[in-house]
Amino acid sequence: MNRVFRSHIIDITGIMLIAILVYLISFSSGLGLSFDIPPSLLNLNVIFISILIEALPFVLIGVLIAGFIQIFITEDHIKRWIPKNRTAAVVMSCVAGALFPACECGIVPIIRRLISKGVPVYAAIGFMLTGPLINPIVIASTYMAFGNDFEMAGLRMGLGFLIAIIVAFSVSIFFKSGELKKNLHLPHSSENHRSFLDRIWSMLTHSIDEFFDMAKYLIIGALLASIVQVYMPAKTLLQNADNPIVSLMIMMGFAYVLSLCSEADAFIGASFSSIFPKSSILGFLIFGPMIDFKNTIMMLSVFRMKFVLGVLVLTASVVFFTLLLVQNFI
Repeated sequence: MNRVFRSHIIDITGIMLIAILVYLISFSSGLGLSFDIPPSLLNLNVIFISILIEALPFVLIGVLIAGFIQIFITEDHIKRWIPKNRTAAVVMSCVAGALFPACECGIVPIIRRLISKGVPVYAAIGFMLTGPLINPIVIASTYMAFGNDFEMAGLRMGLGFLIAIIVAFSVSIFFKSGELKKNLHLPHSSENHRSFLDRIWSMLTHSIDEFFDMAKYLIIGALLASIVQVYMPAKTLLQNADNPIVSLMIMMGFAYVLSLCSEADAFIGASFSSIFPKSSILGFLIFGPMIDFKNTIMMLSVFRMKFVLGVLVLTASVVFFTLLLVQNFI
């Protein structure tokens, strides 16, 4: 526990400072503070808190599941399910990713292990694209974020799965083996030799690490979304919202920069549903979990730059043109 506290002392301190600031703003009138807080800042504070309250339960569930997968599910288990045939391997890898809910924060180390143990790179990419996007936690959070309406959750899962298959097939055509960086050190896990209680403890500590790793991105995303909603003139957004191409590019770029956790991004995406069309909101919900800024940085530490940029451009292009094609039917 001391190791966990020491390793996250900066994160804990930052969260406490933010909590104190939010408390002072929320109860400024009752505390008798001598200065007046502008109404816009109070409104921003309410939106910020509401986004966090809605998202945090799903983040906690997500990090516990991610910790379980990290400790109890080995890469060998997943590798045995990937067939030799390329078409079957692409489909199965996307299905396997959907069956193993994993946050995009931890997906890159998993696919690195898969490729190092002989899983084709295109199958690993299929797993990477569907793992953070299609799982029960993401479906439930999307369903609740959009007012208990299954339409957006269903479109997110269905179109996301189709896009993942197209990207994985394209990777199988344009990229071959040997995409990992040379001289990459891959430590072997020794979890199987530890007692059950030790593995449970490892799962909990990994979940804590995951939580603090994702919490800062969630807080930043919630704050930026609140700022945009309060201070950006609605007229400016509505002007861009009239153009489906520009609005889709804006929301996809927003998803890439914010790097939100897929278990919680639906609540932020839903907050823009009154401004942007459905296809743009889907661009935010589908593209972000597949590949974002922090994921790109993690991939660059494992794969060659040409491969990472190729996957990034390929994924963005397939998401963009797929949503443009289907926007009149959704």
